[in-house]
Amino acid sequence: MDQAGPRARQAPAASAPDAARPATAYRVPAQPGVTDVDRERGLTTGAARGEHTHSETPIPLPRSGGTGEEAGSEVPRPPGRPVVQRASVRGQILDALRAALAAGELTPGEVYSAPALGEQFGVSATPVREAMQQLAIEGAVEVVPNRGFRVVRRGARELAELAEVRALLQVPVILRLARTLPADSWAELRPLAEETARAASAGCRATYGEADRAFHRGMLSLAGNEQLVQIADDLHRRSQLPLTTGPAGTRIELMADAAEHIALLDALAAGDLEAVECLMGNHFGGTV
Repeated sequence: MDQAGPRARQAPAASAPDAARPATAYRVPAQPGVTDVDRERGLTTGAARGEHTHSETPIPLPRSGGTGEEAGSEVPRPPGRPVVQRASVRGQILDALRAALAAGELTPGEVYSAPALGEQFGVSATPVREAMQQLAIEGAVEVVPNRGFRVVRRGARELAELAEVRALLQVPVILRLARTLPADSWAELRPLAEETARAASAGCRATYGEADRAFHRGMLSLAGNEQLVQIADDLHRRSQLPLTTGPAGTRIELMADAAEHIALLDALAAGDLEAVECLMGNHFGGTV
C-alpha cells in the first residue's frame, strides 16, 4: 500500500524530478581535520566538528549547473562535480535526501556526516546539516553527537502502527465527505489518481511516494481542515520510509496500490459507502 544505502562517504540520490538525468557516484576523501570554514576558505587544518567522513559509500547524484550555497559564498569544486542549484539549496538537498531515503539508498543504522555529503553536493556542510535536522524532526534520522546523523531503524510493527493512526484519521473524514459532498466533487481528484498510476508504472518508489501523498492530500483538503492535512501528510511521509529488513515495495505492489486510488474514486462518485469503507480499510492495511 502507501509506500515510502550505502555506508557513509557519499551523498544521496537526487530527488525524483532529476531521475532521468545521468547520475555519477563520487567517493569523498576523508578530511578529519578540516572545519566547515576552513573547507570554504580552501584551508586544510582545524577540527571538523568531530564529524568523520570515513566509511561512506557512493550514492548517485545528478549533474546540474550552479555553484555555492548562498549569494556571495560560492564553493570551489573540480570540473564535473555534481552540485545543486544555488536557489533554494537547502530545499533541494532536503528533497534529494528524502528521495534517497524512500528509495532505500541510505542504509538504516548507518551514520552520514554533513561535511562529506556537503562535498558531494558542492556546498558547505551547513545546508546539509539543516536538511538533516528537518529529517530528524520528521523521524527519518537521529542526531549522533560529534559524528552526524543516523538513519533510523524501522520495523514492521512501527509501519503497522503508522497505518493504524492514518486510518483512524482519514477513514472517518472520507466517509463523512462521501455522505455530504456532491458526487462530482471527486472528479477533480482523478488527475492525481492517474498520476499515481503513471508513477507506479515507472517503478520508482520516490516518485510514487510524492504522487501518492499528493493524492491523499487532495482528498483530505476537501474537508477544509489544514491541520488535518498537515498531520496526515507527516504520518504518510514517515510510513513511506523503507523497513530495516525485508524488500521494498515492488513495481507490481505500487501499481496495485495506485489502482486502489482509482477504485476508491469510482466508489465515492457512485455514493457506495460500503465499498468506500472496505477500500479504505484495505488501502491502509496493505501499506507497501
